[in-house]
Amino acid sequence: MSPGASPAARPGPDDLRRTFEAVPARASDADGPFADSWWGRAWVDALETLSMDEGRLARGRTYADGGHVAAITVTPGRVIAYVHGSRPRPYRAELRLRTFSASDWDTFLDAAAARPGHLSALLDKEMPHSLIDTAGETGMRLLPAAGDLDPDCSCPDRGWPCKHVAALCFQTARLLDSDPFVLLLMRGRGERELLEELGRRNAEHSARERPETPAMPSVAAAEALADRFLPPLPAPLPVPPYPGEPPSFPELPGARDPLGLDHLATDAAARAHALLTTGDDPLAGLSTWQDAVRIAASRPTAGLTATTRALYRELAFATGRSTTDLARAVAAWRQGGAEGLEVLETPWDPPAGPFDRARPALAAADFPRFQPWRNHLTNARGTLQLRFGHDSRWYGYESDPGEDDWWPRATPDADPIAALTALRG
Repeated sequence: MSPGASPAARPGPDDLRRTFEAVPARASDADGPFADSWWGRAWVDALETLSMDEGRLARGRTYADGGHVAAITVTPGRVIAYVHGSRPRPYRAELRLRTFSASDWDTFLDAAAARPGHLSALLDKEMPHSLIDTAGETGMRLLPAAGDLDPDCSCPDRGWPCKHVAALCFQTARLLDSDPFVLLLMRGRGERELLEELGRRNAEHSARERPETPAMPSVAAAEALADRFLPPLPAPLPVPPYPGEPPSFPELPGARDPLGLDHLATDAAARAHALLTTGDDPLAGLSTWQDAVRIAASRPTAGLTATTRALYRELAFATGRSTTDLARAVAAWRQGGAEGLEVLETPWDPPAGPFDRARPALAAADFPRFQPWRNHLTNARGTLQLRFGHDSRWYGYESDPGEDDWWPRATPDADPIAALTALRG
C-alpha cells in the first residue's frame, strides 16, 4: 500500500466500533510526512509535542513504517491494536483518549451546523480547519492535549509512550487520512449519529435565517374568471427565399461522420422551408426506413464516394439493415419513389386485367416466355423480370443468370412491352 492509501474498515455491529485492516509496510518515502492530510499531520505533531521520549517515538515510527501494527479497533475514547515487537508474541497496545461531554458536543455541533460548508466538507471526508484548530470556532481541542491521552501496553517498557503505543499512534494518523470521523469517534460520537444531528441542526439554522415569504396577493374569483380580450398576434416573420445553411460539424474521435450529419441537417432545413412556404410536408407520412432510403437516394448517382459510403453505413445502422439492403432500396426509390420501394419489398396479388393481358402481349412481341408469380413476371432464363405496381405501372428488374438476386433497372412504364424494351436496352 502506498503512503496515501486508505486502510479498509470493517464496520462493527453499531456506529461506535470500527475495525481497520492492518496497513502494510511503506514501500518508499519513509522519511517524508507520515500522513497526507493536514489533520493527519496535525495529529502526528500533537503526539510528538506530548511525547516525553523522542527515541521511543522514532522507534515507534520505524515499527509503523515496517508494517508491525496489526488491525486497529477504534471505539469511543479508545484505540487498540496488537503490535509485533522483538518477541514472537505481539504486544497489546492501547491508547485512551478523553471523550467529550454532552455540552462539548452541543458546542461542536452548533458550530459545525452553522456553516453549510462544514457539513459538505465532512461528507467529502475532509476536516475544516476551524473545527480542529486549537483556536477554532468551538473553543475546544479535537487533537489531543496534555491530560487527554493515557497510553498502555502489555510490554515491560514503562516509557511514555513506549515504542509499541507510538507505532499505534502513527498508524492512527493514516486512519485519519482516509476518514476524519475516526477522530470524532475517539472523542465519543459515531459517524451516522453525527451526520444525522448535523443535518437536523443545519436545517434549523437555515430555517431561522430564511426570510419570511410575503403573502401572495389574492384575486377575486369573478375577476379571475372574467373574459379577457387579448390583442392579435403579430404577423409572422417573412419566410426566407432559401433554406438556411446548416452549422459546420467538427470531426471528432468516435463521433458520427460530419459530412453525413451535414447532409441530414441540410435535408431537414429543406423540409422545414417547404413546410413554411406551402404549409404541407409531403414526406411526413414516410416510415423511418422509407425516409432513410429517400435520404440515401438523394446522394449523387455517379459512384459511391467516401462521404456517401459513410452516410450509407449510418443509415443502415440506424434502421437495422445492411448496406446492400439500403443500396437495393435506393435503386428502387430512384426507379419509382415510395411506390418503387413498395414494389421491391411487398409482393401482392393484382386483380384480373392488365396483369393477365401482359403475358400474351409479350409473347406476341416475340419476347421470351414469362412465368407469373403474384405480381411478378419472370422469364425462363431468370435474368429479366417485370413487377406490376399498385400504380398500374411495370417495373423492370434484372439478375445474373442462375441467381435470385433481383435489382431494379430502367424506368417503369404502363406498357409492359415498353418497360421490357427499356430494361433490355
